[in-house]
Amino acid sequence: MDDPKKILGSETAKEGFRNEDDVINRLNNWKESPNAKKWLNVMGYNLKEIEKVKAVKITGGHKTDVQVQVTIFMKEAIAAENLSIKLVSNPQGFNQIDKRKIQKYVEMWNIPDEVTNLLKLFTGETKPDVKGLRDPRRMFLTEMPEKDQNKVVDFFKRNQILIVSDILKGRGKFAADWMLVILKAEGYSWTLQEINKVMNFFGEGDVYVTDRGSLRIGKITVQRKGGDAGRDSAKMLQFKINPAALFELDND
Repeated sequence: MDDPKKILGSETAKEGFRNEDDVINRLNNWKESPNAKKWLNVMGYNLKEIEKVKAVKITGGHKTDVQVQVTIFMKEAIAAENLSIKLVSNPQGFNQIDKRKIQKYVEMWNIPDEVTNLLKLFTGETKPDVKGLRDPRRMFLTEMPEKDQNKVVDFFKRNQILIVSDILKGRGKFAADWMLVILKAEGYSWTLQEINKVMNFFGEGDVYVTDRGSLRIGKITVQRKGGDAGRDSAKMLQFKINPAALFELDND
């Protein structure tokens, strides 16, 4: 049998994918779905040992969009696999992977007060008392003194592994095990990657302030959410990635 991990990038989903429900339907009808069979192969299952597959949508802000329960009748066991699904139409586009008010991240990561205050200026949760800013509602990191920029960078660098894990994998029983990226560009193609590889791919690298005044953690962009017609939700901190970049791992 061909190694499915070596052919993911070239596989095309002929029927197309509209949303997560299409993924769920394929998994629940895996015997009739060539794509679902390949996904199960990638996850390490022998199709001959599978009695049934039950896929359900998980809601409530978890990193996992779909939980796949696979029953292997030969071992009389049930194994659960949690998939985080990203449907993208632009191979160069960015996808939000996490957004919250600063205080939520303070609770998660024990952010010190000094860094918290700087992040609130960055998102506009605290209105800056500085003239001549690009946007009077907030401060870009490049508009802050260098010592303050360094405080923000140092915090994210010291906590890089924890932060990357929380925003990509999540915590608890619905933490993601896999990321499935489906790209609509001249047909449909997909890649399915184990979440630790995903975290290494996006999270490894330097932490630094970008020329545009946002923050980068490896291949992850950290910025003010913005939009939302100026509502308070625009003042959230947002983490973004380009999911389509994961196709690079198929060529490794």
